[in-house]
Amino acid sequence: MIGYGPWMHIHGLIEDSATLANLCARLANKPYICVDTEFMRENSYWPELCLIQIADDEEAAAIDPMAPGIDLSPLLDLMVDNEEVLKVFHAGGQDIEIVYNLTGKTPHPLFDTQVAAMALGLGEQIGYSNLVDTYLGFQIDKGARFTDWSRRPLDKRQIDYAIGDVTHLSKIFPRMLEKLKKTGRGAWLDQEMERLADPENYHNDPDEAWQRVRVSSRKPEVLGRLKALGRWRELEAQGKDLPRGRIVKDETLADLAGNPPRKQSDLGKVRGLSAAWAGNDIGGRLMAALEGATPMSSDELPPRDDRKPSPGKDGALVADLLKLLLKIRAKEINVAPRLLARSDDLESLAAGVRDGLAILDGWRYEQFGRDALALVEGQLGFTVKNGKLKMTRTEDPGE
Repeated sequence: MIGYGPWMHIHGLIEDSATLANLCARLANKPYICVDTEFMRENSYWPELCLIQIADDEEAAAIDPMAPGIDLSPLLDLMVDNEEVLKVFHAGGQDIEIVYNLTGKTPHPLFDTQVAAMALGLGEQIGYSNLVDTYLGFQIDKGARFTDWSRRPLDKRQIDYAIGDVTHLSKIFPRMLEKLKKTGRGAWLDQEMERLADPENYHNDPDEAWQRVRVSSRKPEVLGRLKALGRWRELEAQGKDLPRGRIVKDETLADLAGNPPRKQSDLGKVRGLSAAWAGNDIGGRLMAALEGATPMSSDELPPRDDRKPSPGKDGALVADLLKLLLKIRAKEINVAPRLLARSDDLESLAAGVRDGLAILDGWRYEQFGRDALALVEGQLGFTVKNGKLKMTRTEDPGE
């Protein structure tokens, strides 16, 4: 394995409850732990957890959650109930989802190095291998990346590859933290980390599943049927542990909502469904969902696009200028543009919206929003000097 150094003790694969409990008892007193998972989900609704990797600055281990009789409770308690230990991930959204599925909670407090990289000038979605190269100066072996993690036994190359995801991270995290402290940008990330840890991001409510499906109609009857069908498909997928698209594809669901069959025998004629649906049990449940559908209430209808603030033709040009300003400002302070502002906020600002915009609050206002507001209010412009684009203030925005 590459570059762990003599200080890092790498345990053998943990397959029993006692060894795992002892490890977690030690890690429960550490300031931070680095966490990663390996899973399979190509053929299932729920991700199948196949391996958990964990490390601090002194020891690291891979844990086999598929080992017979292993009790993961100490590890899960450490993840979701110990507020004294910071949990460090890289691009941890799917890892957090797995913990949520197992516990109904998310790891907290947490730190995501991919998110932090945005504040340190490393781009919007830096990959783990590039992060390792940037901070540690070597290329990691990606050979086991697309392995079947559910197959047993795991070989040494698989385990070495997997455990590298946390051993390298345990070296990188302190360096990133030090740099954030020196630049004063740690507070910039608090909101992003809390958003990542919000359990609502990982809760799949069947009553909201219809929002995944695109339909052109805004008729309450059509959307009511789509909501009923979305709920039906979500429950079928969860119950059978199959991907949603293996139950019914989105476009078929949209067609059924817009052109509902009168009786189950008509399902065999629907594009995307086999003839068997005309008489099988799942077809019967689909028809029951359609028959129980009610028109969507007015307060649940999605907002009309034409009721959103429209910048108009001139406003669209202003939005383009704001995007140019964002690019310039992000380059000046060496952060990823997406951390400073989202496109929706820029378009809303150009359309005259002033309330509820993240760029007009807190550190984003100080770093970008003040100048963005000055630009749309005619107090800031662009000039070219010696071939370089400059921002010029036309009047004091405080006047």
